[in-house]
Parts: sequence; structure tokens; C-alpha cells
Amino acid sequence: MAASGRSAGPEVIWARPERSARGPRPSHTRADIAAAAVRIADAEGLDAVSMRRVAAEIGCGTMSLYNYVPRKEDLYELMFDAAVAEYDLSEPPTGDWRADTLALARQTRALMHRHPWLPRLLAPEYGFSPHSLRYLEYALWALDPLDVGGGTKMELLSMLSAVVAAYVTHELSAAERARSSPFAPGQEQAARQEHLVRQLAGGAYPRLAAAFAAPSEVPDGEALFERAVERVLAGFAPRG
Repeated sequence: MAASGRSAGPEVIWARPERSARGPRPSHTRADIAAAAVRIADAEGLDAVSMRRVAAEIGCGTMSLYNYVPRKEDLYELMFDAAVAEYDLSEPPTGDWRADTLALARQTRALMHRHPWLPRLLAPEYGFSPHSLRYLEYALWALDPLDVGGGTKMELLSMLSAVVAAYVTHELSAAERARSSPFAPGQEQAARQEHLVRQLAGGAYPRLAAAFAAPSEVPDGEALFERAVERVLAGFAPRG
């Protein structure tokens, strides 16, 4: 045992009781702590979240906060679980695994826009919190009609999460660049397009020029997102 009385080995915060069977009721709950950390991260980004800031937010001392949350990684896990709790899983799957999984992907995208820090916490360490397990159970339920093994279904969900996170990160980065640009909306993009046209006209990039010259539909962000998700799902459909 460590000098503090805690086990020297790794400890999962969900395996620890939130309150002792003895003694007074704690002044704060894990939900209070998670909500405070989420508020800070939503407003200022994940790097602004510290034990000191969260303690001040809920009105306790920093050292007192460690009695509730032993490590900053545990704090991140509480935040992740609080965000995942926002999934609406109230309706049973329809039986159309593609449509149901696409609906979950839409929820994931919206969740990441509400909490832009969330993609940074996509790690296996935070994937087995109570609400994460609830989400995974539901997602696997939605995949019941898909005739592949459980390991393949977990691979699908992992890949889908990564694709959605990458897509949202790109959207958030583009929005941030647009906000910080000193030019009028669209002005910088127009200048870059003019430069590209000049480069392609020189003949040094014939394949690229042909690709840009070919007629193509330019989908909006919603349609492009759904197309990306559907292509991931198509890769897991049994070949018949």
C-alpha cells in the first residue's frame, strides 16, 4: 500500500465509491465536478481545465478536490462521461443498421460541436465510463442486423468515431480560421482559388487540372458528412 493508504496500482475512478459508507455526506458530487470542468472547457478550451480552476468553480480548495478526483486524468474521464450522457438513446433501433448508425454519427457530430474539446479525449482509457458503456451497448444493438462478428462491429464503431472526430476537427478549424481572418468573408479563399487556377493553367499538374475541370456536384457540409459516414458503413456491409 502507498503511504496515503491507497493502492499503489492503477485504479479506475468508477470502481471507487463516490462517498464513504461512514462520515458526513460529501459537499460535492462527481456530477457537480464534471459539470464545472465541462463549463470551463466549453468556454475556454481543454487546456484551461485544471484542478485549481475546477476547485474554484465549485467553491472548494484544490487539495480538497483531490479527495473526490485523485488525478487530472480522472477529471477528464468524468468530463467525457458527462458529455456522452447527452446522447438520446431513448428510442430502440429501427432494424436498419445503416440508418441507425448514421443517426448515431449525426449525434456524435452535434455533441462534438457543443463540446469542441471532446475529440481530444477520444482514447480507450475514457471509453468505458458508465455512459460510454450505455452508448456502446446501444450502438451494438443497432448493429444486430449486421451479420459480422462482434470484434468487427467494435472496429466499425471505432473507425466511425475517428472519422466523425476528424471531420468535426476540420470544421472547427475552418470556422476558427474564418473568425481570425483580417479579410472579408470569402476574400482570402477567392485569392487562393485564383492562385490555383494560375498554377493549373501552366500544365505542370495535368491530372490535378483534369480532376478540377471534371463536372462534379459540390455537396454542402451536411451532405458531405453523411456521404463520408455512409462510405465507412458500406465498407463493413457483407459482400453478396
